[in-house]
Amino acid sequence: MPPSEKMSAQELRASIGLSSIFGLRMLGMFVILPIFAIYAEHLPGGGDLTLVGFAIGAYGLTQAILQIPFGWWSDRYGRKTVIYIGLAIFAVGSFVAALGIDIYVVILGRVLQGAGAIAAPVMALAADLTRDEHRSKAMAMIGSTIGATFALSLIASPWLDRMIGVPGIFALTGALALAAMLVVYGVVPAESAVPHRHERQPRGRDDFWAVLKDPQLMRLNYGILALHAVLMALFIAVPFSLRAAGLALAQHWHVYLPVMLGSFVLMLPAILMARTASQVKTVFLGCVAVLLAGHLVMPWLMDSVWLIAFFLLVFFTSFNVLEACLPSLISRIAPRGAKGTAIGVFTSVQFFGAFLGAAAGGFLYGRWGGAGVVIFGAVLLVIWLILAVGMKVPATLSTRVYTIPELDRDRADGLTAQLRTLPGVHEARVVAGERRAYLKVDSVGFDEENVLKLIAGEIRTGDLATK
Repeated sequence: MPPSEKMSAQELRASIGLSSIFGLRMLGMFVILPIFAIYAEHLPGGGDLTLVGFAIGAYGLTQAILQIPFGWWSDRYGRKTVIYIGLAIFAVGSFVAALGIDIYVVILGRVLQGAGAIAAPVMALAADLTRDEHRSKAMAMIGSTIGATFALSLIASPWLDRMIGVPGIFALTGALALAAMLVVYGVVPAESAVPHRHERQPRGRDDFWAVLKDPQLMRLNYGILALHAVLMALFIAVPFSLRAAGLALAQHWHVYLPVMLGSFVLMLPAILMARTASQVKTVFLGCVAVLLAGHLVMPWLMDSVWLIAFFLLVFFTSFNVLEACLPSLISRIAPRGAKGTAIGVFTSVQFFGAFLGAAAGGFLYGRWGGAGVVIFGAVLLVIWLILAVGMKVPATLSTRVYTIPELDRDRADGLTAQLRTLPGVHEARVVAGERRAYLKVDSVGFDEENVLKLIAGEIRTGDLATK
């Protein structure tokens, strides 16, 4: 039975629901980026750019600390339960930040916002509720939602600042977190709806250390750290640069809107061409190289609104491609039964990168201006490019289901062993009681005719070797 070319209704519903939750959640991190550094000039303590950077990045610090525990708990106690708790904590933090009368209260609110660390459980639930051949689509939807949320934040932030102010924006993000809880309840399918789910139970510390030491996961984890560190450091410098170039804060969206729309259009060819593992790696390396090149010429592009817009267009085209690719690669490489833990490590590093970039960006920009931010970002990107050269992109697997004759346990085990030896078959499981064989296959080298003949008893694997 060939795999369905389309996502099922449940997979589509899960992907849309979880993407929207992720988007509402990330809005709390992104929406203050274009305006907070300038707004903070009027807060007690806000004249210190190091504190301003810490206020922006404090969210990422507690996210980084708690993503692994939240992912671990979601493996043990259920994804939805942990997501509800995280959203409630985030809402409380949003309302505290809205009451901030000085930079320190805002920092406290941001710390609490980050303590609702649901990114890992959301991504793990997306992996649970989708088949292998469609998981990349679900993860790409989540990654694209992050990009779309970021774009919306940049465009809407100056307008929201004018309408309700920064305290109102914080309160709005708290209300959106409460709305996201309703989405979890009413839209996202229950975990019990996953058919034929037989993943092993997590082994706790064994899985954690296996995830932490995996060289391929380490490369991807460093990549997401560098990507978000560079992003956050950049948005300490960019608002001031636009203002210095003569563009008032309320008009910054005149740059952000065309930049984000243009970057989404320009990213499509790269996403569409990245079908095979080698193509994915080529696109990936190319995007990291473009980010590095853009940073190296950044000092010559910060004096003009048009040049700043050009730099941001180049930056976000590559950023959006990488942001969509990284979650998909993590979900495909993560060990079975420990996806929550693996994604927890990934998202922890991601948010630590956000904290590192904001805090370092505030410190460096306050002392050395844009040159400090450029050097910081360039060093991170050079290291990433070197590490990414050794990256191995896994093949995309599809699930095949076949009807088998009635078999006793010994014959079912024998058929399983034979199926696993076939070219292109990565996993095989025979469920005698259901009279079904479940295979995960790579289209390269896979011949379905061999499977059908093997099930029918017309050939044995030894016969294949002599052909």
